[in-house]
Amino acid sequence: MVWVLLLVIVAIALGIVGAVAKGLLYLLAIGVVVFVIALVLGALRFRRGGRPPVR
Repeated sequence: MVWVLLLVIVAIALGIVGAVAKGLLYLLAIGVVVFVIALVLGALRFRRGGRPPVR
């Protein structure tokens, strides 16, 4: 779950830099792609249910 949160933070940072800095619009696109990847990974992890129960 830490990796998903880290990917979301990186995506937000790239999106802000890409939107604010002139000529770096490609960073915004990369940020969107990273955010979508983080959502997919989070959904897969949530669907799987995390760790198996300990016996």
